[in-house]
Parts: sequence; C-alpha cells; structure tokens
Amino acid sequence: MTWEPEIKELHRREAIAQQMGGEERVNKHNAQGKLTVRERIACLLDEDTFHETGALAGKAKYDENGKLIDFTPANFLVGTGRINGRKVVLGGDDFTIRGGAADGAIMGKQIYSEKMAHDLQLPLIRLVDGTGGGGSVKFLDTEGHTYVPVNPAWNLVVSNMERVPVVALCLGSVAGLGAARVVASHFSVMVEEIAQLFVAGPPVVKYGMGQNLTKEELGGVQVHRSSGAIDNIASSEEDAFEQTRRFLSYLPSNVWQLPPVQTCTDHANRREERLISVIPRNRRSPYKIREILPLIFDQDSIFEMGRYYGGGTLTCFARLDGHPVGVLASDPYVSGGGLTAESCEKIERFVDLCQTFHLPIVNLVDQPGMVIGLPNELKGTIRKGARAIAAIYQAKVPMIEIIMRRVFGVGGAGMTNGHGLNLRYAWPSGDWGSLPVEGGVQVAYRRELEESDNPQELLKELLERMESVRSPFRTAEAFGVEEIIDPRDTRPIVCEWVKDAYALLPQMLGPSSHGMRP
Repeated sequence: MTWEPEIKELHRREAIAQQMGGEERVNKHNAQGKLTVRERIACLLDEDTFHETGALAGKAKYDENGKLIDFTPANFLVGTGRINGRKVVLGGDDFTIRGGAADGAIMGKQIYSEKMAHDLQLPLIRLVDGTGGGGSVKFLDTEGHTYVPVNPAWNLVVSNMERVPVVALCLGSVAGLGAARVVASHFSVMVEEIAQLFVAGPPVVKYGMGQNLTKEELGGVQVHRSSGAIDNIASSEEDAFEQTRRFLSYLPSNVWQLPPVQTCTDHANRREERLISVIPRNRRSPYKIREILPLIFDQDSIFEMGRYYGGGTLTCFARLDGHPVGVLASDPYVSGGGLTAESCEKIERFVDLCQTFHLPIVNLVDQPGMVIGLPNELKGTIRKGARAIAAIYQAKVPMIEIIMRRVFGVGGAGMTNGHGLNLRYAWPSGDWGSLPVEGGVQVAYRRELEESDNPQELLKELLERMESVRSPFRTAEAFGVEEIIDPRDTRPIVCEWVKDAYALLPQMLGPSSHGMRP
C-alpha cells in the first residue's frame, strides 16, 4: 500500500501551475518587456528561498469518470521567501492568466497573503500587475446577479500598515482595487514604460468622461512621478527589486522589533571640511542639500523617497554609525524649501512611517515657513501644515534638530516639538524669527516708510540696525538656542546622539498609538 499515485498527481498539477498561462501567453508577456510573476519572484528573493502556498488552487475540469482533463492555475501566487536572509511574505498577480483580474483568481489566496503577513508578523511585498478587483462585467453575466462591492481583506490591509513593512510594486497596467493595493503601502514603486496606474482605465474613462487617452497619458510615469500616489520610479523591474531590498534594510520585520543596526566602517568622528562653507553667506543663495547629506551620514547609506512630490522637502532613510534613521531636510532650489500643501503631506506621512517602525529622526532645518500667495491658500496649505506639525508633535521617537539656516514662522517653529527636550544644535549660519527681517521690516515700519521723504534710505538704515541684532550669538546669550556648533562637528554629534536614541527605543516597541494610513 502506497500513496505514490497521489504524489505523482501532486507533482503533475504543480508542473501545470509552473506553466502559468501557457507558453503562448508567457512569450507574449515577455515580448512586452515584462517578467512573469515567477521570474519576478526568483529575481527579487534570495536564491531558492521561495516556498509557495496554494500552487494547486485554480479552475479544474473533470470528465465523467472524475479524471482531470483541464486545469487553469489561479492568477495570484503567494508564499514566503527571504531577502538578504530575512523572511518575507510575497503575493503576486499573474498577468498571463486573465490579465491578473480577480475573476481569474482564487480570491482566498490574495486574502491569505495579507493574513500570513499579519499573523506571522512578516514584511509583505505585493507584485501588482492587474486590476485585482471584481474583474469584467461579463463575470456578472455568468453569476446571474450583481453584488455590493467589498474590498477583499481590507481590514488586514489597514491593520498591516500598523504592524509590518508593506512594499507594493506597480508592474503593469493597474486599475481599481489593484491600484488601491499599490498605494496602501509604506513604499510603492512604479516601473517606467511597462507600468500605469489609474482608478479606471482608458476605455472606462472614455465612456464615462469623454476623455480619449492612452494608458501612458492617463496613468503613466509622467503622471505619477509627482502626483504623490507613488513613492519612487524605477528604470526597470530589476531596479524596483533593488529599491525594495534597500527600503526593507532600514526597517524591522515588525513593530515589535528594533530597526536592524549594521556594522559601519565609516568613522563616527569624521569631520568634513566642506561643511564650514556649504551654506552661502548670501541668505538668498540656494545650495544643494543632496551634496550635504553624505558629509553627515554614513557613506552610501542614503535612500530617498518621493523626490518629485513636495520637492521643497526631502525625505530619506540613512544610517549613523550603522543605525537607521529617518531624515527630513529642505531643498532651497524648490519653492525656497518652504512648506507647500504637497510637502506638508509628505512630512506627515514620512514622520508617521518613522514613528510606526521606531526610526529616530534627524531634521536638517532650513525652513522659511509656509509658502504664501493665492495658489497656496486655494490648496488649504495652512491646514495641511498644521497636520504635518501635529505628526511631528505626536511622534514619540527621538528627534534631533540641526538648524542649518532659516527657522521662520509657524512652519519653522513646527519642525520640532518645542515643548519637549528640544534637542537641537545650530550652525553659525542660523537665521530665525517670526518673519525674515527683509520682509518683516517692510510690514512693521510700513507707515514710517510711506511717510518718509527718502524711504529707500530709511529702509537701509532699519535693515542695518536689525542686522546687528539678528546674529545667532545674541539668541544663544538668552539661551534661545541651546548650542551653536562648528558644522564640521555635526556628524560626531549626531552619531553620539543616535546611540542614546536607540537605547530609548525598546520601551517604545509595539504598535503606535495612532495607526499609519496610506
């Protein structure tokens, strides 16, 4: 007595599943410059670490004797594997079967991937290449009734945002619930040329809105590079996989663990001479913030997210003496580095991400305040700014502020919790107040300037007088700023701080008091 016949049948069905939609559809898929879902999994994960769950799920047909005569695998793969040795859960759409639509799937598999990540407390990676929703209207015809929509496993999708790192890769034309699965993540990547993302695709938009657009015009990279729907753009699928690996390397596997500390060969006491001159003496002159970051943080450790959305604010991960940290900084080349509605949303989401996974935050401040003018009022910038400030105040992770230049107005004041310990250091280039002196004098002395016989000369005198008292050393005399430092000492100071910060993190482990949203 043996079960060998059943084992042979098991392997036969597994072999059919490996064929996905069949040779013709696989070749067509590859001809479009896209990897199949199984090729993607093999490329992303450590070699030979993928353990598939539910390979036998699919649509089967039997003859009158109960013998299998046809089998179409489900078009969603789920399993576990390892990335840089760390275990993850992975779920991926198979576009070679029904274009990845849900009516070609066994929906329980997609739900199971979310449940595995949730209950096993493992990072989740979604390889999205289809609608992922209800599929075509033809499905209703075959069922004979319609239905009230329910987003499958959305309770788990929301809960996973509070528990484990979630990465979503947009790897094809992704619409509806598939698009929602992409953006309901901590980090999303879209691949150039092969990927588009939209609420509804071109045919639906043409019929419903009268807009005749191609997939690229409606939801291609040129749309979402700066829309805020996607975090990063990748030049290829391999680039997207590498960005995934880098993103996860800064985060713990779940909120009950500490971020992973790496061995560091970059000396913690490195002092960079360039820092003494990177801030121009002319306050109106910009500088390149991305050239400054490597002078402070560990070499080759900077990973930026969302560069083209809210570009006046830079958000990235980096390391200090091997310790992962979140970084906020202004880019003076975009809106002077001021807070726009978009950059406020960016700050709020990034700070919540760091709070969720217990990453200390380094805030490199050169903040002129919220951007003014009618276009920004129409966007409700002040409310979004208040939300960004609230996120900073609600964050419990250790935060350090390095004032590089400007701190003005509500926006500048909100870059750190001024009612806490407020651990901060200022460079000699620091310049702060309720308003920049140049504009503030015009407002404060408006009447005197209007009544003056020589307003330009009076303005010059006022500015010279103000200039003598705007020195950061005057503020330090009143203990209005705790320390003014040599910029070259910044790395040694923050590397010492990060050790103290990580010593505090164990008491903060677990879910945050306010769960993160997409």
